[in-house]
Amino acid sequence: MASAQKIPAKMTAIAISEPGGPRVLKPETRDVPMPGPGEILIRVRAAGVNRPDVQQRKGAYPPPPGASDLPGLEAAGEVAALGDEISRWRVGDRVCALTPGGGYAEYVKVHAGSVLPLPAGFTHTEAAAVPENYFTVWHNVFERGGLKKGETLLVHGGSSGIGTTAIQLAAAFGAYVVATAGSKEKCDACLKLGADRAINYREEDFVAAVKEATGGEGANVILDMVGGDYVARNYEAAAMEGRVVQIATQSGAVASADFSKIMVKRLVHTGSTLRPRTVEFKAAIAAALEAQVWPLLGTRKVAPVMDMIFPLKEAWRAHERMEEGEHVGKIVLDVG
Repeated sequence: MASAQKIPAKMTAIAISEPGGPRVLKPETRDVPMPGPGEILIRVRAAGVNRPDVQQRKGAYPPPPGASDLPGLEAAGEVAALGDEISRWRVGDRVCALTPGGGYAEYVKVHAGSVLPLPAGFTHTEAAAVPENYFTVWHNVFERGGLKKGETLLVHGGSSGIGTTAIQLAAAFGAYVVATAGSKEKCDACLKLGADRAINYREEDFVAAVKEATGGEGANVILDMVGGDYVARNYEAAAMEGRVVQIATQSGAVASADFSKIMVKRLVHTGSTLRPRTVEFKAAIAAALEAQVWPLLGTRKVAPVMDMIFPLKEAWRAHERMEEGEHVGKIVLDVG
């Protein structure tokens, strides 16, 4: 290692004792990981909670080869140690990072390319709510989806961490934003964040509502984490030359869809997962975020929406909160 502060040999971490419900998340004593070349060890102060953590806990989303078996895809804290070949960071720097796993712990090691400075004025708990959602939204909405100023974005799950991020970023870059959510309160939250139209999917047909909101044209970009029967309905709601970006299938695989809509409307249906991508790929997203989004975070033009904060050892409560589906924005663990 190039440099390090005094680091204990052991740490507290939250492990998945066996696949199952929230209570399988249990505190354990683990060895503190040591960074290799190109890696940084972070003393974690807060960790974000995300839907893939829940899937991993259930045994449905295994970590990629070489990644920690501990859950946790984002963290914020201070640089505790540097591996070789690190030039930018110094021990003590306040940072946040996208992690391939291991965030639910007092220390996590990450590749330097996935590390970013704490946005100006942010607390650790706020900063821990940034990486996973902002990396995901930037790549899928702006890079894969190619959203441009003046276009319409339809984002499903508008009150989720991903949804609240997509609404704010799309609005900040000049798009017209339509969001779906499951209650009046959640729809109101979407409007407050900058959505131009919020659709309660329990009471309205989002296809008809999107067409009405866009003068019959439809949405240029659709960010979908639902899947299932939403796929066919997204094709109906999409504009000519529209781009549908799939980032999850919470309602399961597609039962049926009329692919002729893709041909007639010249649609693109793409998708991605972030966790298994290369460190070089993630570093490129990090660089784009620092250049184009970090200034917006620093002025609070965009910011993570905070739902609830739980102590690290009560991670199971955070997962219960997520699975209840009542949260608006991000759930975070306070690691201390």
